Amino acid sequence: QLQASGGGLVQPGESLRLSCAASGGTFSGYSVAWFRQAPGKERAFVASINRAGPATQYADSVKGRFTISRDNAKNTVYLQMDSLKPEDTALYFCAARYGVFTIRSVEYSYWGQGTLVTVSS
Repeated sequence: QLQASGGGLVQPGESLRLSCAASGGTFSGYSVAWFRQAPGKERAFVASINRAGPATQYADSVKGRFTISRDNAKNTVYLQMDSLKPEDTALYFCAARYGVFTIRSVEYSYWGQGTLVTVSS
């Protein structure tokens, strides 16, 4: 199971760090990604990190502001979000797949429950 946490309400320009923890298992061998879904919109790719790291991929909209990283010893993947904008407001999901990373949500087998990020002044 995946547990996403760290969401909250912040003002534009502030930062948040999301965490995705694998409970009862390990991320070893798994690539992990973050997706987000804003109200009235489809789920969209945000970032992914390859199973062995450090290779990463980012959506153009977050490149340079978000950083994905992993700590396999803690079975946790992080999404550091800086310079947040109102358009980053969404429900953020982490997902995992055994194998190499991809930006396609359909390729991920395991999903967390989502954590809400709201960016508003």
